[in-house]
Amino acid sequence: MLDPKKIEEVVQGLTSALPPGLVAMQADVEKNFRSALSGMFAKLDLVTREEFDVQTQVLQRTREKLEALELRVAALEQPTTED
Repeated sequence: MLDPKKIEEVVQGLTSALPPGLVAMQADVEKNFRSALSGMFAKLDLVTREEFDVQTQVLQRTREKLEALELRVAALEQPTTED
């Protein structure tokens, strides 16, 4: 899930860009921005950077094992010369 601090940074950036006439409504606008962003990000299939890095490591180990197995199979498929 996305870090709430990041959502807060985006909300602050959006509200700081509001025209001065809307400053009186800033709290309501921030609440609506926060709600909309949270809902949008919740619909996305996101993972944390930590989860991504763990899966990358798992994939790398799996590839290494696959390459080792492919070499073993190739060696086993080599015709043997019998005397």
